Amino acid sequence: MELTTVWFLIVGVMLIGYFVLDGFDFGVGMSLPFLGKTNTDRRVLINTIGPVWDLNETWLIVAGASLFAAFPEWYATMFSGFYLALLLILIALILRGVSFEFRHQRKGVKWTRWFDQFIFWGSVLPPLLWGVAFANLVQGLPIRAVEGGGWLYEGTLLTLLNPYGLLGGIVVMLLCFTHGLVFVALKTVGEMRDNARKMAKNVGLVTIVLAAAFLVWTIVMNLSNPNIGLIITCAAIAAVALIGGWVANLAGREGWAFAGNTVTIAFALLTIFSALFPNLMISTFGGENTMSVVGAASSQKTLELMTWVAVFTLPLVLAYQAWTYWVFRKRLTHDMIPAETPAEATV
Repeated sequence: MELTTVWFLIVGVMLIGYFVLDGFDFGVGMSLPFLGKTNTDRRVLINTIGPVWDLNETWLIVAGASLFAAFPEWYATMFSGFYLALLLILIALILRGVSFEFRHQRKGVKWTRWFDQFIFWGSVLPPLLWGVAFANLVQGLPIRAVEGGGWLYEGTLLTLLNPYGLLGGIVVMLLCFTHGLVFVALKTVGEMRDNARKMAKNVGLVTIVLAAAFLVWTIVMNLSNPNIGLIITCAAIAAVALIGGWVANLAGREGWAFAGNTVTIAFALLTIFSALFPNLMISTFGGENTMSVVGAASSQKTLELMTWVAVFTLPLVLAYQAWTYWVFRKRLTHDMIPAETPAEATV
């Protein structure tokens, strides 16, 4: 296997890690106004991801750095073409992170409500816009090969907001929401756990319907793709895992439900990567303008050096992440939350 293909797979694995791990973070943030009836409820919700949310987001940083080093043309074209969308994602992530850190400063109800709003919208926008971006990569974008090297994106933000792109964004957002609700049920007890399971049942049902429509649309769009067999296989596994996770949630088996959602997100992204390969960005102007894996890759020596770095560092990162989740594996209860001051109490 050529190193260009290896690094396409490595970047894909890092993005899967990001959406699986930060995906349930986003889902917990989205659940705040629905499950957080009191300030204590909201503190419990935030504490379920408190020890891990920032570690989960590092997968995006590592994926971006790997993308820059392995496929600089892909990085440059996508980040310049999706500039406004990525700027909105960045602002949302900043506001969300700041809110996690400053919400507990105990400056009154209005203070916490503002940060709760930032957490909610900072959890909705990123998966929505990421879904729009990845759907457009599969559908094709108005990019043109530039004489002398490189590619130029000739669209706008509104170009991305087409029916297929919007459906992809909504599906990714709902997948994260369902994933987060199941995680809340997995990490809490009592009424909070029951409410999270009930909401996961309802949201999960809508997610199944829309995800099925998106996967079928993706398959029909790629019927002439040489990888159609792999695309159908990955889409089928994603669909079965999503339904299996929904059924497990109904049975009160949150661990299996969480595993099912994890497999769903992983194979949904593998469906997209299968539809792309051996390209990185498909041009609507014709095949000669399409960006291929080989055409956008760094030099062989750069890829070799990066491969050795990945071999030694990735196992350490995975081990550290696994240890972190093991340490913070216990369920949370309201009794673990310190008593509120009068200024913090919800009115």
